[in-house]
Amino acid sequence: MRNISELIRPCIRRMKPYSSARSEFQGNASVFLDANENPYSESFNRYPDPLQREVKARIAALKGVNPDQILLGNGSDEPIDLMIRAFCEPHEDNIVAIDPTYGMYLVAAEINDVEYRKVLLNNKFDLDADMLINRCDRNTKLVFLCSPNNPTGNALSHEAIEKVIKNAPGIVILDEAYIDFSAHPSFMEKLNEYPNLVILQTLSKAWGSAGIRLGMAFAGPEIVAVLNSIKYPYNINELTQREALKILDREQEVEEWVKTILSERAALAAKLKELPYIKQLYPSDANFILVKVDDANALYDYLIAEGIVIRNRNSVSLCMGCLRITIGTPNENSRLLEALNKYNA
Repeated sequence: MRNISELIRPCIRRMKPYSSARSEFQGNASVFLDANENPYSESFNRYPDPLQREVKARIAALKGVNPDQILLGNGSDEPIDLMIRAFCEPHEDNIVAIDPTYGMYLVAAEINDVEYRKVLLNNKFDLDADMLINRCDRNTKLVFLCSPNNPTGNALSHEAIEKVIKNAPGIVILDEAYIDFSAHPSFMEKLNEYPNLVILQTLSKAWGSAGIRLGMAFAGPEIVAVLNSIKYPYNINELTQREALKILDREQEVEEWVKTILSERAALAAKLKELPYIKQLYPSDANFILVKVDDANALYDYLIAEGIVIRNRNSVSLCMGCLRITIGTPNENSRLLEALNKYNA
């Protein structure tokens, strides 16, 4: 593992970051004449805190990290893109990632014109650490892992993840968007142990706040500083910051939501196993279930006609014939099962 400073693109090391009015002044004042704002509108006439200090302080206390180890993004997609822009030189560096997995890693790599190398999971949808490490070379700047993985739903082997972190030549980005639904531990407690580890989490899943688009990246202060230097100055708007503080104060309610979802996941899985056209039901550590059926396209179209939307993963690597079903409310899950029981494969 090279020093983080060696991994940064030369143009990023050389650049002088943009300095906004709200980043230059920190403190209390009664008259603000520095940012060319409209003084007559209330509530939202002022630019938001560009570093989201209040939200980060709340998240830091919740996650047991320091605020300077947190980058907040417009969903997790923003830090994914920022990592590539900060560390990967187009036509020179490469990214290594598991396959199948979350599709935005590849999209972001293609947008930035960076080579993307896929490493297939095994027949249990788990990670072969040695295979992945062997796909890396001197120009591998980033490795993307997702655990619990999307669309497979399972947590990757803890030992395999750690082996990759220890042996990858670049930065390992571990996407833990679904970690709140898993019995497996988060790697957050390892954050200070590995300077090349970046962990992605989100308010979109367990916290029920997909609409506010707040993703969280946790890393060492050096990596966070680099990302802060290239992100847009006011990437998290005032509305999102206010709503984030509200939902972060509802931790006990969120825990109840997670318990209910896990209970519904188990109940739905048991019912799905009884259906004759369900060929395989894969273990899940997430808030969804991946199932293999006789004819994924036909069943998907049937459910659409019934007014029920699931995700067709039939064309994804290793997922031929598979559908992904998100766990809904008890009523929504009952409607799904009612429709499935009427289906003639």
